[in-house]
Amino acid sequence: MYSLLKDYKHIFFAGIAGTGMSAIAQYLKGKGCQISGSDRYFNVGEAEEIRQKLESEGIKCFPQGGLGIDETVDLLVVSTAVEDTVPEVQEAKALGIPILKRSALLAMIAAAQKTIAVGGTSGKSTTCAILFDILEHAGLSPSIISGAGLVRLIKEGKIGNAAVGDGEWLIIEADESDGSIVGYHAEIGLLLNVDKDHKEISELMEIFNIFRNNSKQFIVNHSHAITNTLSVNFDNDFSSNELDSAGFTSTDFMQIGFVSQFNINGVPFAVQAVGKHNMENVVAAVAVASKVGVPLEVAAEAVAKYQGIYRRHQIIGQKNGVVLVDDYAHNPVKCAASIRACLPIAPKLIAWFQPHGYTPTKFLRKDFVEEIASALRPQDEIWMSEIFYAGGTAVKDISSLDLINDLREKGVNAFFVENRNNLVEQMRSHLISGTVILLMGARDPSLEMFAQQVWEEL
Repeated sequence: MYSLLKDYKHIFFAGIAGTGMSAIAQYLKGKGCQISGSDRYFNVGEAEEIRQKLESEGIKCFPQGGLGIDETVDLLVVSTAVEDTVPEVQEAKALGIPILKRSALLAMIAAAQKTIAVGGTSGKSTTCAILFDILEHAGLSPSIISGAGLVRLIKEGKIGNAAVGDGEWLIIEADESDGSIVGYHAEIGLLLNVDKDHKEISELMEIFNIFRNNSKQFIVNHSHAITNTLSVNFDNDFSSNELDSAGFTSTDFMQIGFVSQFNINGVPFAVQAVGKHNMENVVAAVAVASKVGVPLEVAAEAVAKYQGIYRRHQIIGQKNGVVLVDDYAHNPVKCAASIRACLPIAPKLIAWFQPHGYTPTKFLRKDFVEEIASALRPQDEIWMSEIFYAGGTAVKDISSLDLINDLREKGVNAFFVENRNNLVEQMRSHLISGTVILLMGARDPSLEMFAQQVWEEL
């Protein structure tokens, strides 16, 4: 048992309903710590399902307000969204309780166990989940701290974004958005891709280079192949001739409905996930699994049973000739990839997107327009509702309507529905038999309920 667990018997999480926070909270509970937490969403009766699932694991939850902080708490953990003015922080300071950022805590956990850290601007949660399934199927009993719930764990009544195994390996997401990725010293580091998201490419490359240097072994996606390096540099498209091939290449991609088929080094794979980007995620997971001794044939067996993760091309159902798909896509490249993945099964695609955050939307405005416009066919449509506002001091100097107008100038069938509750009513006349409705958005905890609302109204 490592020093963190010895030093901190009772750990309190401020913002525990957040995906990253709840995952670590569950992991440490599984390791024997006393865990409690609060969240502002509990104050208004939201995120109740998350609260119930946390409490079923023995994690006591409070509304935000400082009530859960007392002398028994050894450590307060806060996310980047928790400001110093939050009552929990004020109470902890008054009582002299140490305060730690979520990312710093995860770095401490990762340093104490053989860790596989998965980085990149897209596909981290999916790759972590696939890799977890492979290692578990191979009998290695891994642990995972993820950014999204695995569907098979959700079916067991859990949040699904964390699990504690008996084996030596821990799989984590290494987040570049807050720069915390540079704090991880992993046994194996995996970099999936680099796309403009929260930061410019040049800044991301600096961060990912530090991530590489901190990893004992490093694997990077090289145009649908996976290459391995311990110390050499890589350029923006990962095409450096100095990279030594790890020997994993995918071929013969074919999508049949919602199943993707392909070969890895001649071994056939099939996965219940759409799009070539998911083929890349599988190859990446297989390459890492091979590093810990899992044969290709065993990996293929596990991948065939993969059930997906929460809100990643999650099929809600088919009704009245319309298929409804819910997805977490939220940056330009992810939105375009999500759209393209649906096209083989969609005579017509209607995509709906809710951007999150005024500053990120303004930063990525041109990229959103270019990527979405390039992905849509002439018969397809893009709809947007107003930007999700999570609170705080953001300057509301951009609207989703600005992006819609930009898309219209490019000849795209683009529509603005300010209040998303009016979406189905306004798009109903646009539906034809075989239409796929793709819902896209992140950060807003009510998006799952919105997907159910759309389903009920179809």
